[in-house]
Amino acid sequence: MNKVFPSAAAALEGVVADGQLLAVGGFGLCGIPEALIDALRDSGVKNLTVISNNAGVDGFGLGKLLETRQIKKMISSYVGENKEFERQYLAGELELEFTPQGTLAEKLRAGGAGIPAFFTKTGVGTLVADGKELREFDGETYVMERALVPEVALIKADVADMSGNLRFHLTARNFNPAAAMAGKICIVEVERVVATGDIAPDDVHLPGIYVHRIVHNPNPEKRIEKRTITEKAGV
Repeated sequence: MNKVFPSAAAALEGVVADGQLLAVGGFGLCGIPEALIDALRDSGVKNLTVISNNAGVDGFGLGKLLETRQIKKMISSYVGENKEFERQYLAGELELEFTPQGTLAEKLRAGGAGIPAFFTKTGVGTLVADGKELREFDGETYVMERALVPEVALIKADVADMSGNLRFHLTARNFNPAAAMAGKICIVEVERVVATGDIAPDDVHLPGIYVHRIVHNPNPEKRIEKRTITEKAGV
């Protein structure tokens, strides 16, 4: 089976639509599907609810979709690197479901595992728990969190074979496997495509059963989110 599409735009065709719930992999700018995000912007779909740890930075990653106002709501755990994200939220132009990072990861994992909800102590006694069911277990209070099951997941991996078996590169794995497993349809952007069977079974990080479409982007920009340099005397 060959799941490779000729372009990111072709891979999104017939899949994305206005008003959808999407999950987008990555952590900051690490492991984000750059070409798929650009194609999503160019598709013109709007009123999206996007699950992602954050929303890129101004002018890059999901920040591009914030600039074009295609996102109506973010489900995220961190907003500090994107001034447009902050501005839209404070101005009441963007909805935000602020979710602790571990809880966000577990909500996606639960969605992929078919678990509708789970209990956690994280957020009890804070705004995170407002309006949610609380329950006691062994004398401790827990809050119930619902799983996330996005209609489409856009993720990034290092290598895919033609059947969609994936291998990620170090920390660029981050939220990508969880987003892929939770999504009803998963589209992956990869830097290398190899023949089915070329990835050793023990090296497969995500089985191809979770992947529906593949886009080959051999030369992503891979911006660095922030670089801080300590100045040294005489240098």
